[in-house]
Amino acid sequence: MRSHDTVPYSLDTLPDDEAISRARSLRDRLKARRTCRYFSDEPVPREVIEAAIEAAGSAPNGANHQPWHFAVVSSPEKKRAIREAAEAEERRFYGADGDDPKASEEWLGALKDLGTDEDKPFLETAPYLVVVFAQRKGGIDEDGTTQNYYVNESVGIACGMLIATLHEAGLATLTHTPSPMGFLREACERPEWEKPLMIVVVGRPTKDATVPAHALKKKPLSQIASWL
Repeated sequence: MRSHDTVPYSLDTLPDDEAISRARSLRDRLKARRTCRYFSDEPVPREVIEAAIEAAGSAPNGANHQPWHFAVVSSPEKKRAIREAAEAEERRFYGADGDDPKASEEWLGALKDLGTDEDKPFLETAPYLVVVFAQRKGGIDEDGTTQNYYVNESVGIACGMLIATLHEAGLATLTHTPSPMGFLREACERPEWEKPLMIVVVGRPTKDATVPAHALKKKPLSQIASWL
């Protein structure tokens, strides 16, 4: 390997039985995670969001450029503006304004069992919207000139770690990806070299919140893994 500065690698070594127990315990907690579409406006401590973003910021990434930015929106005015812009795109997606939908019949059919539509009240009700941006340039110094690498892969992993941490903290989440999402760059006052990737809606569920029965259908291990 090339010569470079190093520090000692640090990781607890666990007995096999404890490693299995910990993995299964976390598996069971994460398997209980469900996307929520019914959010309370109950406040959530900012410290929880900060900790979750710090966890996401430790995700593996290309060349350690950390090509992400998390814009946390809590302003009622900002949330309302984002909801209005997102619903305008969603109406075009579903054809709710009387025009032909942008989505294909197959896509709309796939969404039918989830009960989604153009109305996104959670974008305004939930206490926080975490708008995730992928930085095509910037590097660790964020100067907007250095090329970043494996950007989508890196930010995707970070989003998974963000959602897992929020779930571990007892918060509900929803990932929303209106298309196109350019309006989010302006709403969050981010530079042109950043690409909006998703909105992670964060808060507590309402007491009568439900999830589609279809969401409980998960592929078994035998379908999602192979052993070679």
